[in-house]
Amino acid sequence: MQERIAAFMEKNKDRLVEVARYIWENPELGHQEFKGQQALVELLEEFGFQVEKGTAGLETAFWAETRGQEGPTVAFLAEYDALPALGHACGHNLIGVMSVAAAAALKENLPEDNGKIVVIGTPAEETDGAKVTMVEKGIFSEVDLALMAHPSPRYGKSGNSLALEAVQFDFYGRSSHASAMPEEGLNALDAAVNTYNGISGLRQQIKDGIRVHGVMDRGGEAANMIPDHTRLRYYLRAPELEQLWDVKKRVVKCAEGGALAAGCRVEVSNYELGYAPLKSNEMLNQAFYDNLLALGVDPEEIEEQKASGSVDMGDVSQVVPAIHPYIKIMDEPCAGHTREFARAAGSPRGMEGMMLGARALAATAYDYLISAELREKVQQEFRKMKNKE
Repeated sequence: MQERIAAFMEKNKDRLVEVARYIWENPELGHQEFKGQQALVELLEEFGFQVEKGTAGLETAFWAETRGQEGPTVAFLAEYDALPALGHACGHNLIGVMSVAAAAALKENLPEDNGKIVVIGTPAEETDGAKVTMVEKGIFSEVDLALMAHPSPRYGKSGNSLALEAVQFDFYGRSSHASAMPEEGLNALDAAVNTYNGISGLRQQIKDGIRVHGVMDRGGEAANMIPDHTRLRYYLRAPELEQLWDVKKRVVKCAEGGALAAGCRVEVSNYELGYAPLKSNEMLNQAFYDNLLALGVDPEEIEEQKASGSVDMGDVSQVVPAIHPYIKIMDEPCAGHTREFARAAGSPRGMEGMMLGARALAATAYDYLISAELREKVQQEFRKMKNKE
């Protein structure tokens, strides 16, 4: 099967690279990925998929499938949004094409009635993750398995990620002339600073692995005016949802105390969707690992992934077996979300990584669809995870 998948990739390499390069040259922010969406849709239609746009009410999402096939349904997830100013500094141009290529190669080589293949276009991973909305709207109820791979400075098994909550604090006071009539004002900046300092102190008292980090994006209008509205935005992250809710309660108390001390009021809201923690399916993870080895990847190069960031794939993993491994796209390591990473995502080396990742994804999905034993092990592990929760 690896040989047939490799032949498909070689035959279509120029077209796949062309689309990945086009998306890289035309970076679009979340929910604005019209060019990226259209490029991937056209590619899927060329490979014989039936495509519908606007999945889950999201304009730049899509659902592509091989209709009429029976058996389990495997979904490859495509991302194609970019970062402000940096472009594709997370390599989503490669993710989108990698998933389409894997799905198309599988479609070409899967025996009839062994399964249904789906590609789901999931916008805005960098901000307001569409996968969260899709989970809430039941999109994955029709799916037995979900997988994707992410560009990286190194190869990595699918690990875990941190649950995330995006919390906003708006402080409201009363404006006044800061010199002539300061006694008439209620300083919303003081409330924000009190809160910031309180949260900074709180960091000493939280468990290792929990993260609290934020910014003040509204601090006032002019130095001679007591600010009547200020705003803090925080990301809260934790390995488990229970830990996340606990630290959120404590952070909110810091804001309430900071506002009270300044005589102001505070409004608490979410400025982005939160993410559940990623729970990688280890049986599926092992299958992907074995396919990387079969493709010639040195096992010494494949690392275990530690939970440090947050991904909306976490929400998907709560409702269906899923993996989110990492594919090496560079020889000189650099951090993600940098200009160096963006250059790698558009480089020939990056395209090589994309093609190898597509092969590994296609082979892993093939193993799942062909082997009843692997399917049962994957699903049994998923059931145990859900029962434990």
